[in-house]
Amino acid sequence: MAKIDQRTVASLLREYAQRTSLRGDNPYRTKAYLRAADSLTALSQPLDRIIAAGALTKIPGIGDAIADIVTKLHETGMHPSLEKLREEVPAGVMELFAVPGLRPDKILKLHQALGVKSLAELEAAAKEDRIRPVRGLGAALQTKILQNLAIARSGETRLHLDKAAALLEHAVKLVKQEHPEFSRVEIAGDFRRGCELVSDFALVAQGKTVTGMEDTTLRIVVTDRKHFGASLLEATGSADHLEQLKSFAADKGFALGADGLHRRRKLIASATEEEIYAGLGLQFIEPELREGGDEIERAAKHKLPALVRDEDLHGILHSHTTASDGTETLEAMAEATRKRGFEYFGVADHSQSAHYAGGLTPPEIAEQHREVDRLNKSYGGTFRILKGIEADILADGSLDYPDDVLEQFDFVVASVHSRFKLPKKEQTERIIEAIGNPRTTIIGHLTGRQLLRRPGYDLDIDKVLKACAKHGVAVEINAHPWRLDLDWRWHQKALDQGCIFSINPDAHSIRELDHMHWGVEMARKGGVPAKRVLNAMRLTALLAHLARRRQTP
Repeated sequence: MAKIDQRTVASLLREYAQRTSLRGDNPYRTKAYLRAADSLTALSQPLDRIIAAGALTKIPGIGDAIADIVTKLHETGMHPSLEKLREEVPAGVMELFAVPGLRPDKILKLHQALGVKSLAELEAAAKEDRIRPVRGLGAALQTKILQNLAIARSGETRLHLDKAAALLEHAVKLVKQEHPEFSRVEIAGDFRRGCELVSDFALVAQGKTVTGMEDTTLRIVVTDRKHFGASLLEATGSADHLEQLKSFAADKGFALGADGLHRRRKLIASATEEEIYAGLGLQFIEPELREGGDEIERAAKHKLPALVRDEDLHGILHSHTTASDGTETLEAMAEATRKRGFEYFGVADHSQSAHYAGGLTPPEIAEQHREVDRLNKSYGGTFRILKGIEADILADGSLDYPDDVLEQFDFVVASVHSRFKLPKKEQTERIIEAIGNPRTTIIGHLTGRQLLRRPGYDLDIDKVLKACAKHGVAVEINAHPWRLDLDWRWHQKALDQGCIFSINPDAHSIRELDHMHWGVEMARKGGVPAKRVLNAMRLTALLAHLARRRQTP
């Protein structure tokens, strides 16, 4: 029997994980199987070679136990435990795992109570209103299913940026180990373009020969030094950008191919991307902008902005602590921020209506502010904690505290955490009302979307952006890899309206402070320059800005 390729093994391992979750097994074990399945989608060499070398446990997320399962799946296409699990639930039920927000216990309930065993049957049950009356399921789940079926049918394996980063960085490390003759290895594909979800796992390596390595789930282009820039450009994409670039080149009397830029059959630029763009008389187009919009037209006029960079940011705003639903104390979060080289840390725990997240009551706010004052005194002016709050926007558009409480904060992040299903007009008016509150500094995760989990709520984004520009309220670019909200496709509209942004990690732990990088990637993809980012201000300038906001009548 032919051995199974890694893509199929990953699929089987994912099925194994899902079936164990239906049994109610240890959820951490299920997550471990799923992490290992993700790792198998970005291998740098064929799975059989990795197994033969005894190197399975070097892959992120694969220990001895999972390595044994992977080996059996690879060799036989089956595992005894998976065979037993398949006897319990029909294969079609596994389709339901693709529906965002549908937990294993609900999937099992849908199968047992309603006989649902496919996405088609699930959709029929929801449209026929058969889910709503079932105890343990209900109307809310039925509505969520109808909304998220489109995501379930996308059929494409895509990973959030942070997961893709971990896999690609590991792949680069392995490729360098396996091929010491490669003097350079760069990540390409949609990850290099800063896409919010990654499906094209691609590397470009510099060696002595030009070839492609297509026998793994990771696409590796091997090129020489002379053609490295052309290969990197081609492997980065997007297809639309490359098509437009080739058309632009042809109009100028050039020919652009995978091996570089030619004129009258003579190669004139290929070693670097910069040389290729310059050869066409274009301003260099950063990878994040290469999506086939108007970037070439703007580059021809040398009107592309200098995009914001990680090092342009001087502080972190919108983070949580143990005072609400964070995992670290205020002091620990502030100290971690200071050690990362920032000048200020803005604490923004949840407000009182967020009972599920331990929202702060007025006495708890006073206690936190005393702690802030104590810590700021200890920093001696070298670092500053700013007093903030993530205030819920209530159904009528008011914020979660009266003005006398809101006045105690340096800044206020106003966010929606309830009533997601309001009609478009009401939801829009609700948020615009909150933006008009002079205490609002930042509007948080504007659409409420969670990538691969739920769509944003119905909203007239254009009207909301106009209101933000009118009232001087910053639009958050929420850097959490599951949010990345506001979507980069709206950034240019916001810039044109006159909006400013705030790149925030929405961190609930020290590790999540580093999500800032993904927010910067989204801002770059949206064409945002540093001068339009609130926390690209130095501390003195930011304090002056916040003081002016508090004085606004």
